[in-house]
Amino acid sequence: MLNILKTLVIGAAVIAAPAMAVGRDSPDVQMQKLLANRTAGKPVSCISLTRARSSEIIPGRAIVYRVGGTLYVNQPRSGAESLDDDSILVTRTIGTQLCRGEAVNLVDRGSRFQRGFVLLDDFVPYTKAKSAR
Repeated sequence: MLNILKTLVIGAAVIAAPAMAVGRDSPDVQMQKLLANRTAGKPVSCISLTRARSSEIIPGRAIVYRVGGTLYVNQPRSGAESLDDDSILVTRTIGTQLCRGEAVNLVDRGSRFQRGFVLLDDFVPYTKAKSAR
């Protein structure tokens, strides 16, 4: 009886694993989709938080801030492996700018406990390519 139960549990895990992966793009594919038809500009050391409309996490890789029509991609110099979809970004700044070298705390969405932080690097602006007329 115990062997049958083990077989059922293992079988369910094998069947569920591909189903959980379906619909989930890799971080590289997520970045490609997000930055499609955009051109990278010269990195900047700070962005205005008052103008930022939203932020998006690319798991294990980057934080993308939307400022107007520009996407600013920050690939943290430390802690990026802790970024995931269950992270809430908590930023404490002095003033209205978010800058290279600042720490962004990561809070778990479920437990609401801090579970790490990232150290920001430069922000690379990506703007939509001008269409040729």
